[in-house]
Amino acid sequence: MSPQKPFKRFLKSWQLYLCILPVLVYLFIFNYLPMYGVQIAFRDFMPGLGITGSPWVGFAHFSAFLRSFQFPILIRNTLMINIYSLIFGFPIPIILALMLNEVRHLWYKKVIQNLTYIPFFITTVVIVSMIFLFTSPTTGVVNRIIGFFGVSPINFMGRSEWFRPLFVGSGIWQSMGFNSIIYIAALSGVDPELHEAACIDGANRIRRIWHINLPCIAPTIIMLLILNIGSLMSVGFERVFLMQNTLNLDVSEVISTYVYKVGLLGARFSFASAVDLFNTVINFTILLIVNRVAKTISGIAVL
Repeated sequence: MSPQKPFKRFLKSWQLYLCILPVLVYLFIFNYLPMYGVQIAFRDFMPGLGITGSPWVGFAHFSAFLRSFQFPILIRNTLMINIYSLIFGFPIPIILALMLNEVRHLWYKKVIQNLTYIPFFITTVVIVSMIFLFTSPTTGVVNRIIGFFGVSPINFMGRSEWFRPLFVGSGIWQSMGFNSIIYIAALSGVDPELHEAACIDGANRIRRIWHINLPCIAPTIIMLLILNIGSLMSVGFERVFLMQNTLNLDVSEVISTYVYKVGLLGARFSFASAVDLFNTVINFTILLIVNRVAKTISGIAVL
């Protein structure tokens, strides 16, 4: 291809490139320029000396993190929360979208959609406050219900074994409706003639869902699964931190909360940057591996 041809195409469609220019500028300023500060992870950063004036220590902070006693605890807690969220949380929006797609009563369908969408717009602070109120050992609705059956009150937020179920369950409740939107959109593109032909052949509703709807939205499911697995080492900071206390710290301390405590509260900026950079690199590596495996098996990939 001649080097002049891309330039000619650019001149021919310069209005389109002009439209995306603000987005490119935004990405450059807020996503790429801050990467200059990544070198803090390789320095013994001192605010008075600045980034370039601080002494270079190489991989010393990474080595210190890998040798610390918190390392296996943080990795285990982060992975366990994400694995549980992936196993129990990922299929729920798919199931909800398939069920809503089968509802023929429009008014009833809209009511269910609104009820499942609303929790997504509730702030994290309110969600956690609701969890504390509902699970309170003295006034909580949950303990009142189980007390009716003769069960002693349970301090859910003060027992480690209940942290993960509450975290994963509240996350599913909050996001399942909003996450189902993309699957509902994919289902709207399914050819109705396929269902008509299946009905003529005697296929019931379950068989049509299994053999028509699911295969048609399989590319969407695989792409979102790749993206979810690619963030396997990332847990949202706000909800974990707000649900965290000294009684459940052994299972609730994850990399994001550890970085906050060490970096901002402990003023160990370089060490915290190294931990966060380590987490980012691991996530990116997992994303590449999963993307490669998915492309090999199904021919569908994100990258």
